[in-house]
Amino acid sequence: MTTDRIIFSRPYRAGRELANLEVVLSSDHSHGDGQFTRSVTARLKEITGAPHALLTTSCTHALELGGLLLELGPADEVIVPSFAFTSAATSIALRGATCVFVDIDEETGNIDPAAVADAITERTKAVLVMHYGGVAADMAALLALADRYGLALIEDNAHGLGGTWRGRALGTIGTMGTQSFHDTKNVHCGEGGALLLADDILMGRAEIMREKGTDRARFLRGQVDKYSWQDIGSSYLPSELNAAVLAAQLDEFDTIQQQRHRVWDTYAAALPDWAGRKGVRLMQVPPDRGHTAHLFFLRMPTEESRDGMIGHLAAQGIVAPFHYIPLDSSPAGLKYGRTPVPCTRSAEFSATIVRLPLYPMLTAEQLDRVIDAVTAYSW
Repeated sequence: MTTDRIIFSRPYRAGRELANLEVVLSSDHSHGDGQFTRSVTARLKEITGAPHALLTTSCTHALELGGLLLELGPADEVIVPSFAFTSAATSIALRGATCVFVDIDEETGNIDPAAVADAITERTKAVLVMHYGGVAADMAALLALADRYGLALIEDNAHGLGGTWRGRALGTIGTMGTQSFHDTKNVHCGEGGALLLADDILMGRAEIMREKGTDRARFLRGQVDKYSWQDIGSSYLPSELNAAVLAAQLDEFDTIQQQRHRVWDTYAAALPDWAGRKGVRLMQVPPDRGHTAHLFFLRMPTEESRDGMIGHLAAQGIVAPFHYIPLDSSPAGLKYGRTPVPCTRSAEFSATIVRLPLYPMLTAEQLDRVIDAVTAYSW
């Protein structure tokens, strides 16, 4: 085995993290809502066009804040794709609402609008949409359903900062959008997130909930002479240390995206002939969607060939993992949700997916190694 190991994901290092951290550490302000929180918020609004953006300590907390804003409770149901990260479901279960798991479109891995339509009941309050891999879900059909039935549309855009659907920024199309800045994401601060909103009333309540239920943000802006407990909430505001790192990352957002697309495009150009011969399906991006090069996946013909590919690549010093286990079949999914129709496509997607290494620092030589190793595997 080669000693030059190619890992699956590596956090990007921008040029100014340490300098920004020194600014914070040398100041008297390392808690949240300082200069870097303000600059990052402005940059997120610039990238997405969102009228409002609130930094949070994680995408999970942004989703939880969204559940609070929607006043989800035990009488409510929220439709969720079975193939998604656990945060999508926990943010609903924490409010006492029921997760209703539905199947996905097997080409993109995104929630299937037809399955959503079949799962709507009088208890349905919202639909949660994850833009898997930074490729938009079928938003035309989902928006039509939301409008017809008066449902909130939550965009879990953890993979999709900078992605678009018909020219509209992901995370700004539904009722609210959430972002992740975990160190596996395109830009990061170790752990972090954001909530994107267009509604002024929701924004006013969200900034209170984010600050332990107080109107401290209004106090800092000089709009009230003291702050007090106004509403339910929690401590969702990240420190200036996190914001300082994120500011450095966002300064290089365009460079990061260019380099990630270089890697993605290399895979997309090199693998189709091999995939066609072997019956492997490659990640596809519909023409009306701009993706973020967050990941590049293969769909192997069987679970056995998937496991074999992962083992083959590991023997070559290349880390290429599978992804989510379907939520509907998980222990907590069985406890906190229901599944009207078996999510067979989610199960197949989960059992056959392989994600290839993708990060800006991958060299041409490393990419050649990955491609050569992938195309050398036989089953």
